[in-house]
Amino acid sequence: MILPILHIAPSDNRGRGVFASEPIAPGTVVEISPVLVLGVEDRQKVEATLLYDYIFEWGDDFKGACVALGYLSLYNHSYNANCVYEMDFDADTMKIVTVKPIAAGDELFINYNADPDNEKPIWFEAK
Repeated sequence: MILPILHIAPSDNRGRGVFASEPIAPGTVVEISPVLVLGVEDRQKVEATLLYDYIFEWGDDFKGACVALGYLSLYNHSYNANCVYEMDFDADTMKIVTVKPIAAGDELFINYNADPDNEKPIWFEAK
């Protein structure tokens, strides 16, 4: 499920991103998408490819990974994120929920550290 008011468009200095064509209130589920779960060995293989920047850690111990379908892998990172992602390990799905008001035309951001207030540098900033 992806709300029809979301679309993919160019994002300044970030490639592509997810944008809203209408205002969205906080607490709105904007996407629920399936994921392809990767075990530890498959994760290691994928980490040696371009897909490394698009996978999410997965599982109770976060040693596995997943490839998120839908728009999920196109949400860009911000330490001032307006959305959060939630993982459902039983259903093999991820959900995007707004945590701030979003105006028409705004880009939707998640914090890649999972916690919207976590300012720990992420992997591509530490390079």
